[in-house]
Amino acid sequence: MRLLLLLGVAQAGCAGVAPPAPTPQGHAQVYLDRGQALIARGEMAAAVSALREALRREPDLIQARTSLGLALYGLGDLDAAVEELRATLRRQPDALTARLTLAAALVAKQDWAAARVELEHVLSAQPDLGQAHYSLGVVRYARGDLDGAIEEFRRVLAGDPHHQDARYNLALMLRLAQRDAEATPEFLVAAQAGHARAQYFTGTAYAAGLGVERDLTTAIAWWFLAAEQGVTQADEALAQLRQVALGRGRRAAADRATVEQAFRDYRAALWRDFPGLAANGDDTVGGALLRKGRVREAVPVLIREASALSDPAERLLERLYEQGVEGLLPAHDARILGYFDRAAAEGLRSPVR
Repeated sequence: MRLLLLLGVAQAGCAGVAPPAPTPQGHAQVYLDRGQALIARGEMAAAVSALREALRREPDLIQARTSLGLALYGLGDLDAAVEELRATLRRQPDALTARLTLAAALVAKQDWAAARVELEHVLSAQPDLGQAHYSLGVVRYARGDLDGAIEEFRRVLAGDPHHQDARYNLALMLRLAQRDAEATPEFLVAAQAGHARAQYFTGTAYAAGLGVERDLTTAIAWWFLAAEQGVTQADEALAQLRQVALGRGRRAAADRATVEQAFRDYRAALWRDFPGLAANGDDTVGGALLRKGRVREAVPVLIREASALSDPAERLLERLYEQGVEGLLPAHDARILGYFDRAAAEGLRSPVR
């Protein structure tokens, strides 16, 4: 969890009146403003230097000490961050931002018991603070309290229904508690909002019939979306299905037929994403897009179709890789080569030479 203090710089002045001579406190404020601006830009090391200078000039400047703790946390120096933030709280126990940042640093250190103390202190002052409930959910899960974690993530969503990380974590807690009928709808909402790992778990739910009717075609669709966002488990799930569809391994012939049909149904469903296109015999969606000159859209769709075992899509990709499309796609496109390399690693085709 990364906290950023985005504070504006107050400026004052009167036309025609000379500014007063700077005081040590005024200089400290300049360094504080500079440090906070550096934090906002992610320049944590420079922020630490500026904030230490502010504190050298005014040791009791609470905002500077709180911001220094935040910068040290962002820099990964967790022990120093905890030390600074505790020093802040000794001076000003009601500094909730400092206490919340301290809790984040303690979570990062996996000091769950101490983090819980700080978070409960924050929530006693601000019972509806979603960020504190979210962190407390993480802490309670880490300490083996699934029911408590579920309660905390539900509290976050009560205040912010669009907090998809909280929704994903709620779904994961429910899955771990074997409450699949509750977990899968939560995964689905987060997946529809674009949460990559929720997309993977939604696919898993449909593949296994966990809390929903089993639907392998829908599982494949969600796994493709998750894989395109970098979820390696989704890539692995699709690769395993391709091996089954090609008759490799010890799965029954009925399993092979089921998987083959699921891939065919997935490819057919891709047409619904492009209602203005018309199929032409044994056509592919990517091929239809190419005929319309929509090359930018065609390439990723052809990769999906080939990954779903479409031989026509595979042949089109080979042609595009070798020849490109004048003015629209250079030959030897890196995306197509990436697909060829993955397919070769699975034994689906020969490596590109």
